[in-house]
Amino acid sequence: MNRRIWLALVTAVLTLVGLASPAAHGRQGPAVRPAAEQVLTWTAGDDITDYTSAPTTAVAGKTTIVFENSEATGNTTAMPHTLTFDVSDPEYNDDVPLNILASPLDANGGRHTAEVTLTPGRYRYHCTIPGHGEMEGVLTVTDGGTGEDTTPPETTAEVQGEKNADGAYVGQATVTVTATDTGSGVDRIEYALGDGAYRPYTGPVTVDRVGDHTLRHRAVDRAGNASEPKSVAFTVAAPPTDDTTPPETSATVSGERNADGAYVGMATVTVTASDTGSGVNAIEYALGDGAYRPYTGPVMVHEAGDHTVRYRAVDRAGNASEPKTVAFTVVAPPTEDTTPPEVSATVEGEKDSDGAYVGRAKVTVTATDDGSGVEKVEYSLDGGPYLAYSGPVTVDRVGRHTVDYRAGDKAGNTSEAKRAAFTVVEGGGVPAPPCPEWDERPTVSVGTVDTGVPNRVTANRCTINELIEDEKDWSSHALFRKHVREVTDELLDQGVIDRREHRAVNKAARQSEIGKPGRNEGYRNLFNGTRKSFERWQHVGGGAFTLGDDGTMTSSTTVPGMGMLWFPERRYDDFSLKLQFRDDAPGNGRANSGVFVRFPQVHDHPEEPRPEWVAIKYGHEVQILDRPDGDMYKTGSIYGFDRVGLGGAGVTDKGTWNEYEIRVVGQHYSIHRNGELINEFDNVAGREFSPPRDGDPGTDGRRYASGHIGLQTHGTTDVISFRNIRIKEL
Repeated sequence: MNRRIWLALVTAVLTLVGLASPAAHGRQGPAVRPAAEQVLTWTAGDDITDYTSAPTTAVAGKTTIVFENSEATGNTTAMPHTLTFDVSDPEYNDDVPLNILASPLDANGGRHTAEVTLTPGRYRYHCTIPGHGEMEGVLTVTDGGTGEDTTPPETTAEVQGEKNADGAYVGQATVTVTATDTGSGVDRIEYALGDGAYRPYTGPVTVDRVGDHTLRHRAVDRAGNASEPKSVAFTVAAPPTDDTTPPETSATVSGERNADGAYVGMATVTVTASDTGSGVNAIEYALGDGAYRPYTGPVMVHEAGDHTVRYRAVDRAGNASEPKTVAFTVVAPPTEDTTPPEVSATVEGEKDSDGAYVGRAKVTVTATDDGSGVEKVEYSLDGGPYLAYSGPVTVDRVGRHTVDYRAGDKAGNTSEAKRAAFTVVEGGGVPAPPCPEWDERPTVSVGTVDTGVPNRVTANRCTINELIEDEKDWSSHALFRKHVREVTDELLDQGVIDRREHRAVNKAARQSEIGKPGRNEGYRNLFNGTRKSFERWQHVGGGAFTLGDDGTMTSSTTVPGMGMLWFPERRYDDFSLKLQFRDDAPGNGRANSGVFVRFPQVHDHPEEPRPEWVAIKYGHEVQILDRPDGDMYKTGSIYGFDRVGLGGAGVTDKGTWNEYEIRVVGQHYSIHRNGELINEFDNVAGREFSPPRDGDPGTDGRRYASGHIGLQTHGTTDVISFRNIRIKEL
């Protein structure tokens, strides 16, 4: 492949992921060095795991950033790279949003500059092109001085207040601490009273306790130099008073108590004192026969046994209260149960020669606990919500199945979930559950109204959603509501739902308006989790999708490249496409994917030999991307034409199933996520792809009245899962 072809391919791919437009915050252009105090240079070559060279330290101030990715720096394949400063991580500085794309064959020959102002701290930089994620590093910026600061600050303290004839401060003393540093500057001042711990100094310290005092003080500069501690001593004397009455004292004991009144594990003693004369000066307490010590806060006693706490107080006139006592008993807490139950499961049934269960499989879960005892056992069928286990679970749907199970004890310990996986094949004469449709979403949804009620498996082995049949063509709204009430009445009698859930589902049926003209659901499955439905789809281009044990299709983590899984059997005119997607990207990443609609037959196209690019260039991609940085087109965007920002994309946590609905009527597109409308787009003629892409036909080449459906895989780190794909022709 010659370099021109390679450059064209790279440019097209980069445009697809939103990197083909030059984006440097600050001035970017030919290698003209602006006036700045320092120049920092990054270089890149053929390697996609590391920059060829990069600075590690710098000083604060105006700086010229140079990023070169050229033949001179070792790039022999026209491989593009970016130099991007990360502004999303609170651990690093966020004041330089730099983003430079460089390629040996661009207009600047791969050498670009930008003028920025750096501040002290650390900057994280990396390459944002997919697959280049290991190209990263940290730039440490120090305060720009003339030399290393090794001299600590100087501190002084001044005591102020009214003095008596003996030099003591009457009533109170105020201590003001100051610090100076001619080097890097003062970073912080700290002080401590007596033998107490140092604390931040934020303003003058007032001391009104009668007696002798010492205040210690120190400071630290921005270079980390700490001054030697200094101290100032002073005495506070009581103001003149005729107070001869000592303080009043009391104590309370709190904590968890057993039947005998003893405190379990710990008792907390709180002492209070009041004085209406000169005011309380100090409170003291003693544990048992021990010496009195200053009371500064509640006293916690952990040792098992009988205890006595003595306490007293003195006011500012020197009047001392008579000592009082409080007695109590502490006992050791019972041994804590921290061990979860032991749980296991067995799968029974008739097997064929491949080990699959013929017709049905019965799963029996058992749990034991030698501590507080088993309180509950739960199971989840095929990734659905956890349900209370009350007896063996029979599974007779043909296909691959998983049963996750766990148990909890009375002490609150829950065992790690375990899994039993098995396959059920068709058997002679064993009826499948009489479910009118397939719907295993976690909660009961009537049309687009999510009730929040768990989508439980009922007595006839169908889920609640399946019995409601909200995707059936109903002739009237009244008939649909009557059906829902009959279903929920029976489920209420069986104990599957309670009265609150009964009301919630029927309210959702009223709100859905299913059965009214234009409001019927009437969806058909394109992928329902079975191998048979998965094999109706065809893969083109790079990457791959695999079918999981739980009936989910997931993009490959080992097969590289960008590609598409498409449904070749037929084209659709006006339609509502519903599916569920889940972001399964590894680590802290977010998956980049999308749903292609309204594209022509992908093979033997007269203008595009790459099948996956037929969908990219002649269909519309409805984007899936919840990443805060990178591509500007987020979930719900019509890629290249109509942008949805992160704030309007309805972002959810990774690992969460999302309901996606794409409605196309004529040339009007509506995108719903989890029941909320997040974008509308009119596919009018004459609009160009943005940022520009060579050879792209714009909307003029995408205004088909019908077309195919496809799912994008973007790379081995953009892991995305899909399930429950269904379509209704409008």
